Amino acid sequence: MEVKELNDQEQARRDKLAKYEELGIDPFGQAYKVSHHVKDIRDLCNKKSPKAIERMNLVVSVAGRIKAIRRMGKASFINIQDKTGNIQSYIGIDVVGKKAYDVFRLADIGDIVGVKGRVMTTRTGELTIRAEKYTHLTKCLHPLAEKFHGLTDIEERSRRRYLDLIMNDESRNTAFMRPRIVRSIQHFLDEQGFVEVETSILNPILGGAAARPFVTHHNTLDKDFYLRIATELNLKRLIVGGMERVYEIGRLFRNEGMDANHNPEFTSIEIYQAYTDLKGIGALTEKMIRHAAKEVTGSALVNYQDKVIDFKSPFRWISMNDLIKEKTGIDFKNITSFEEAKALADQHHIKLDKFKNSVGYVMNEFFEELCQDDLIQPTFVYSYPIEVSPLTKKEKDPRFTQRFELFVNGKELANAYTELNDPLDQKERFISQLKAKSLGDDETSEMDTDFVEALEYGMPPTGGVGMGIDRLVMLLTNQSQIREVILFPLMKDK
Repeated sequence: MEVKELNDQEQARRDKLAKYEELGIDPFGQAYKVSHHVKDIRDLCNKKSPKAIERMNLVVSVAGRIKAIRRMGKASFINIQDKTGNIQSYIGIDVVGKKAYDVFRLADIGDIVGVKGRVMTTRTGELTIRAEKYTHLTKCLHPLAEKFHGLTDIEERSRRRYLDLIMNDESRNTAFMRPRIVRSIQHFLDEQGFVEVETSILNPILGGAAARPFVTHHNTLDKDFYLRIATELNLKRLIVGGMERVYEIGRLFRNEGMDANHNPEFTSIEIYQAYTDLKGIGALTEKMIRHAAKEVTGSALVNYQDKVIDFKSPFRWISMNDLIKEKTGIDFKNITSFEEAKALADQHHIKLDKFKNSVGYVMNEFFEELCQDDLIQPTFVYSYPIEVSPLTKKEKDPRFTQRFELFVNGKELANAYTELNDPLDQKERFISQLKAKSLGDDETSEMDTDFVEALEYGMPPTGGVGMGIDRLVMLLTNQSQIREVILFPLMKDK
């Protein structure tokens, strides 16, 4: 392990540890009873005059990190930050006593302290705790980064999230908003009669999505397992079992690249409802997102990266084929040969992987390359080619499936199906996927014979949707990078 040389400020802080001990103070403290958080105090004093605040005789005990110190001999001001905000405290030797003030003289920005006293306002009108008791709790051995210039690099902030949360209000707000968004979704679905479940993360068979997996090994069984790339197949087993309305919020793992919208470990929600279809699950998805936006941000009109995303109005529905026709004039329903489709791809400079040798694959590439980025407002794109939808019920035209993807700001937010419940058709789809895998497509599903057998017992007509929690949090917290909404994203080595 590399030993890092201490700078002058770090050494000075370490030198103070012995001085705390000389005063009978543990530099790394003890438990402390907190009576109020900063937000509680501000709410209690909101819109009250200084005299009214004085009459309240409000005694509080707060704990937090020192973010600023203004020393004035025998009296000083500090700014304390707890999880809910910042508040000023006045510390005078005539009130807290000489010993406590001597302890305070050792304080540095970044130290964690407790202050008990009465709430007042200063001559300038700033809400302040007049300390009656000052308690040192934990020594900070590193100087904090300078607020505006010291910790702005996203790579460094993601690596040292603890320091990012100390220094950046926006990061802290995002960290607290994320669980509020998740709770909002849970409450909405619970009220709709859904049951939240947990399914296995280690899976013996790859399935439920098109993605490269992480592989691990179980020593006792002497067998390789996949970290799940989706929760779909197990949740549909529960529908077969009669649970009717289920959802799971959980981590998924895909052995793929990292960029502004992708992290190999991410959080998804998958929802399955018996006796509904694509339109029904779309209506549920729309209401759920609108509910979360209103509950967490206060409005279904969300400001995102200098755009207003309208979750208030009904979401647009349009087929993939119609979108491509709008953009290029090409009607893929009239194209029956791969050669014709490939020629059109060449004309539009769309490169095809060697195993994408059907009209449906080419059609999907046209959409992703030429249409997707234009979908700023919430849009359900439906009627996907069967080649890219192996678990989805067919439309009347068997080349297409009852599937939608929801796009917002040019990015996929959710993916939904009228679920395939024909076990014979499902088995044939798995066989087709195996053929694609043999041609080099390592993102295809494997044969899951147990799932086929489950379908043979009968799965009711079902609608299902999967949505990226991280991407929804990005939209509702106005973040352009997925690393900003995942507390500890996967990072490259320095």
